[in-house]
Amino acid sequence: MSEVNKTDIDALETKEWLEALESVVRTEGVERAQFLLEQVLEQARLEGVDMPTGITTNYINTIPPQQEPAYPGDVNLEKRIRSVIRWNAIMIVLRASKKELDLGGHMASYQSSAAFYETCFNHFFRAPNEKDGGDLVYYQGHISPGIYARAFVEGRLTADQLDNFRQEVGGEGLSSYPHPKLMPEFWQFPTVSMGLGPITSIYQARFLKYLEGRGLKDTSQQRVYAFLGDGEMDEPESRGSLSFAAREKLDNLCFLVNCNLQRLDGPVMGNGKIIQELEGLFRGAGWNVIKVVWGSGWDKLLAKDTTGKLLQLMNETVDGDYQTYKAKDGAYVRQHFFGRYPETAALVADMTDEEIFALKRGGHEPSKLYAAFKSAQETKGRPTVILAKTIKGYGMGEAAEGKNIAHQVKKMDMTHVLQIRKRLNLEDYISEDDVQSLPYIQLPEGSPEHQYLHARRNALNGYTPVRLPNFTKALTLPELNVFEPLLEEQKREISTTMAFVRSLNVLLKDPNIGQQIVPIIADEARTFGMEGLFRQIGIYNPRGQTYTPEDRAVVSYYKEETSGQVLQEGINELGAMASWVAAATSYSTNDLPMIPFYIYYSMFGFQRVGDMAWLAGDQQARGFLLGATAGRTTLNGEGLQHEDGHSHILAGTVPNCISYDPTYSYELAVIIQDGIRRMYGADQENIYYYITVMNENYHHPAMPAGAEEGIRRGIYKLESHVGDKAKVQLLGSGTIMNEVRKAAEILSEDYGVGSDVFSVTSFNELARDGQDCERFNMLHPMAEEKVPYIATVLGTAPAIAATDYIKNYADQVRSFVPAVSYKVLGTDGFGRSDSRENLRRHFEVNAGYVVLASLRELAKRGEIDKQLVADAIARFGIDTNKTNPLYA
Repeated sequence: MSEVNKTDIDALETKEWLEALESVVRTEGVERAQFLLEQVLEQARLEGVDMPTGITTNYINTIPPQQEPAYPGDVNLEKRIRSVIRWNAIMIVLRASKKELDLGGHMASYQSSAAFYETCFNHFFRAPNEKDGGDLVYYQGHISPGIYARAFVEGRLTADQLDNFRQEVGGEGLSSYPHPKLMPEFWQFPTVSMGLGPITSIYQARFLKYLEGRGLKDTSQQRVYAFLGDGEMDEPESRGSLSFAAREKLDNLCFLVNCNLQRLDGPVMGNGKIIQELEGLFRGAGWNVIKVVWGSGWDKLLAKDTTGKLLQLMNETVDGDYQTYKAKDGAYVRQHFFGRYPETAALVADMTDEEIFALKRGGHEPSKLYAAFKSAQETKGRPTVILAKTIKGYGMGEAAEGKNIAHQVKKMDMTHVLQIRKRLNLEDYISEDDVQSLPYIQLPEGSPEHQYLHARRNALNGYTPVRLPNFTKALTLPELNVFEPLLEEQKREISTTMAFVRSLNVLLKDPNIGQQIVPIIADEARTFGMEGLFRQIGIYNPRGQTYTPEDRAVVSYYKEETSGQVLQEGINELGAMASWVAAATSYSTNDLPMIPFYIYYSMFGFQRVGDMAWLAGDQQARGFLLGATAGRTTLNGEGLQHEDGHSHILAGTVPNCISYDPTYSYELAVIIQDGIRRMYGADQENIYYYITVMNENYHHPAMPAGAEEGIRRGIYKLESHVGDKAKVQLLGSGTIMNEVRKAAEILSEDYGVGSDVFSVTSFNELARDGQDCERFNMLHPMAEEKVPYIATVLGTAPAIAATDYIKNYADQVRSFVPAVSYKVLGTDGFGRSDSRENLRRHFEVNAGYVVLASLRELAKRGEIDKQLVADAIARFGIDTNKTNPLYA
């Protein structure tokens, strides 16, 4: 209605149509009205009328001026404060560039978005307090200088810190982008790489609803804001979960997309209109869409547009042209935009070129933005996206404004700096002579601007961004003895996946932390034998279960409820990982530590969502990732795209990810209990765990006495076998440990070779420990040398290691193994579908190959005859001419 009224050339006719429709609805009902409209639309289609789909609207503001709320702030004071912050943001980058350290930096993004952030800092962003975690804000990564500049003006950062922008090695610098790892009391969320902010903010908003649905915390007043770039919306991560946000009715979520029409290299959509495309995308996904396209100066022109030509011109002009207009001047805009039609030229006939060029885009006008954010705040039942049109490099003039080079600009000559000083009206703050030193501006204490800035933040609970590095209320954690059933010999053969399910059940029943366990599954509960959780603790759904499930008569029926504890994410590993990150950082965002366990096919973890795993490290996540059906040969029917032989290598690339490959239930129990202690105990270590589990059933013995330390640190002696001819050391992990143990028996019984068998729960942790010892010894030549833990456990006999992962996994400890001879067997190459027995023969990691490798190492040392090696090849039917599995 409001959009029609603005440009209606025959208001009386329009009124008649609307009154007719109203009459039909009133007298004959909605169904009759729907029938008539369908007939009209069909006739319009036949007549060739371009049909309005309802997905996109005219290229004007969604909220008409007459519906805008009164702006609650002091516009003039806010503009002066905003100008100071914009200046300081530019100075941060320019001063860093003067050091000639090739530091880089971005200025144009914040200049285009300053009004967004300042409107929110003054009127919306609630800081955390003792009642709740406040609003959670995902800042667009490239605008970090602007947030630092505001914190400086607030007195929260010093000039020295600003001068160390992107210089973090000494510990006093400011990170290039939002990085909680590097600034643990400032940034809450990493938002670079691009695309991570949208998806993680969606699942963060859902996690707040989850906490409230389960009655764990009142999150009803908290809102999640995500500030994004229009170019960033190309990322699959940016678009992939939009319908999920609408389905979950996340009315606590607000996106703002900065539509400055430019990517890093050029236009986002030069031949089209990115705002219109995004409007269709979000509307189609079920979001509330608010377009903020034009500033108030355009309202007057639209009101004068009785012919509809201005609206037509706005609708048909493409982004490439809009960008060009702002890179030129008012005369150019008059000729090439308004001059396209006589009617639109007449609209600006009484305006000067300067007045035409001064017409603002909506994203630079706080009153328009306030109306949008206020509307988003009041919208119930669905998330909101604000599409705000801006200019890249706004206010930077010839140096960058509206230019394709804007994103990369990090240096500026003094002429342009002086132009910016004038454009921002900062002559009263900085003299022309002072400009040469690129000074920061501070608001004089007691000045109206200073008082206003702090008063607005005080009204919103305090300053932000701010991060809680640790939760404040200690937890009572389980001791190892609560896992007693898993430490004993298992009476029947089970898989480590089943051992994990039993461990999880122990934790869920724990009176102290059971409610804080968050099981997360990407539609594989039945695969992993976890369907019992459905009935036991329920699946979270904000609407509960409005249907009768097909399997309602079964004990483990599919049970959804508003207080459900399981997060069932569907076939969506990226979304599940985002959900896990939200739970794994709840200790910081909500001062409420949650303990998430996300279990998935190991092949679909680090390989598939590696960027999210790195983000988890940056965001200081604490929790457990379970890579199920792990190993190249344990999953015998699925084939190349399912069989993982390298996830531990990928896990090892994340510095604060602790990874284990346990063989037995007692190992798994020790690892989980110790992980909970490390992450949620007194030390609150900022680490997370990756544990591989398998679906192969086999015998699990009782835990050997004194094995706990070795399990935690990565290796312990499992058993010994006698032999009178020679001795080897056999190392294994996961399901391949069974092949190693078989080999030990064969060596002892058939070849007279004794062995010590070691269970290696983590080659990654052993390698890190060894590297740490070597570093210490290099840096402290006069101190007593540290000895790698693996070197204290192993002897000097030849060592053979076999795992279900590529050779690099076990090979990384080579330099710390005391034995001169260290042979590694692994599953290099693409996986394939077959039986476990055939796969282990193919990848050369079965018991026969372990025996062969052991004999070969002993023969090299002259301890046995080479003929025994040849005999073993014949005995085990080894094809010496087959292709290396790496290349097969």
